[in-house]
Amino acid sequence: MIILEDSYQNNLLARLKTGDETAFNGIYEAYSKPMYLKILSMTKDKDVADELLQELFIRLWDNKEKIIPGKSFQSYLYTITRNLVYNYFRKVASDNSLIEQLLLRGTDHYLNAEEVLLSKESAALLKNAIDQLSPQRKMVFELCKIDGKSYDEVSKLLGISVATVNSHITKSMQLIKAYLIKHQDTGLLFIGLYLASDLIGK
Repeated sequence: MIILEDSYQNNLLARLKTGDETAFNGIYEAYSKPMYLKILSMTKDKDVADELLQELFIRLWDNKEKIIPGKSFQSYLYTITRNLVYNYFRKVASDNSLIEQLLLRGTDHYLNAEEVLLSKESAALLKNAIDQLSPQRKMVFELCKIDGKSYDEVSKLLGISVATVNSHITKSMQLIKAYLIKHQDTGLLFIGLYLASDLIGK
């Protein structure tokens, strides 16, 4: 995605390297919204996204001398953003309540069957967590969270009530959360890799 025309952007970056605040403001105006949306899509938290966006541009200003006009500036911003998100998840790795919030807030997003298989390690972690579920609970979970079926569809398919489907999903998430907490370092890597995956290769 092209946000600024190359020659204009390179001019702004060259001026930014010298400490030109007007050039910095121009870069901020152009990139703050798309980078905020990118961070928000990864963290699922507006307050965290606001905080990390400000940190992103503080880092940009503090390291302005390292900018090389002509090289991919977007990739440079994505790299800083990815590191900020990784650091955020490392910082909260010991906060079990936050891990629970992350899982419950973005279950459908995190546990998409195709996108989550980013590495053998993350795939194994997810499989092991799901394998801890009872047969029926596992079936309900996979139908809802991996196959993307609605609670109503699963209710009719399995001949159980929507309330029972909801109960299975709630208890499944509790078990998966507990498994990730127990395997905290690996679980953090799993979440972090997926959240940052859409930055890689941009």
